[in-house]
Amino acid sequence: MANLQSIRGMNDVLPTDSPLWQYFEKQVKAVLDQYGYREIRTPVVEPTELFCRGVGEHTDIVEKEMYTFADRNGESLTLRPEGTASCVRSAIEHGLLHNQQHRLWYQGPMFRYERPQKGRYRQFYQLGVETYGIASADIDAELILMTYRLFKQLGVAESVTLNINTLGSSEARAQYRTALVNYLEGVKDQLDEDSQRRLTTNPMRILDSKSASTQALLDAAPNFDDFIDDESKQHFADLRTILDAAGVPYVVNSRLVRGLDYYTKTVFEWITDALGAQGTVCGGGRYDGLVPMLGGKPTPGSGFAMGIERLLLLLQELNVVPDGIYNTIDLYLVAAGEQAEAVALAVAERIRDALPQARLQANCGGGSFKSQMKKADKSGARFALILGDQEVADKSVQIKDLQGHNEQQASSWDDVAEVLIKLGL
Repeated sequence: MANLQSIRGMNDVLPTDSPLWQYFEKQVKAVLDQYGYREIRTPVVEPTELFCRGVGEHTDIVEKEMYTFADRNGESLTLRPEGTASCVRSAIEHGLLHNQQHRLWYQGPMFRYERPQKGRYRQFYQLGVETYGIASADIDAELILMTYRLFKQLGVAESVTLNINTLGSSEARAQYRTALVNYLEGVKDQLDEDSQRRLTTNPMRILDSKSASTQALLDAAPNFDDFIDDESKQHFADLRTILDAAGVPYVVNSRLVRGLDYYTKTVFEWITDALGAQGTVCGGGRYDGLVPMLGGKPTPGSGFAMGIERLLLLLQELNVVPDGIYNTIDLYLVAAGEQAEAVALAVAERIRDALPQARLQANCGGGSFKSQMKKADKSGARFALILGDQEVADKSVQIKDLQGHNEQQASSWDDVAEVLIKLGL
């Protein structure tokens, strides 16, 4: 019988890799706590209509990438391909939006059926941040400042570039879309195949086409700036003023549109070329029209999302992963002898009570003293605590510094916590 394997593009995170994920998640939560954001958790399965209405029926996500199926009652369900629509649905359903302001965050798996590649998988993990009830540019700026602080804390700020743009109001965007389509229809035969398809479905996405020949054609396209309404221009000016005052470097990219239908006014992306081809590690913007699109009362919204796998690759590529995060054990308890094995776990519990922050692993499954010491060395622990029958009689334990900084010494069970702290645990 053949061994079962994971589904293509849906990967295991093994114990050797999980410390890096935990380090990243800890840094993220620390920054989000600094800004007063609160966590929300939504289901991974939602009604398909949520994404058709929220993300846009003619986006690549809905047209080509969603995992959609009918349940036993015939209802069409979808594994969430992104988190914003789910968060809005939850906020509407639970009455979080009326005359309220909220700053929320979430993280978890998203699902898109696309060709797996390095840093982009069919089940991928995403951190998302959403704000509701604040229409001014300062909240857009706060989101950018928060990501900048996180990137500085992670040590990658020098390797990412902030691109910003304004898409104007939904009315201005619709007017520009009409003008853009009229122009592109005249050069349709010269567009790349993907852009030809998007011309009738999502023409704004042609602006960020990766085709050099298509980008050359866009040089003569109508200027987006000519269609931006005055309110949106002022909103964008306010955003830039705040970023300038905070010393955040950025590039104004008039062809930045983002791939989802719900964006208006501010859009932004953090881009890096440290992973080979230029890639986006974080993207977001304002979506004031999304809440009514999903059945709620008009409510301003703004947010961003970042792909965790790609950021972890960036940390590794830049060699900014702190030393020691992969050492998950501080103490390894060796039990040699029948009496020692009988009380070893009780002694371990006693030490955990006295040192609640210490990570202690007790040997289980027996084995010779030599083999247990090999396990202690391999565990990466700083200290081995050695318990033999004589130590049981004395109610003591031998403390061996596995890094060789201190001489081996004995300590009573009552004093072992104090001794370990003095030794630098």
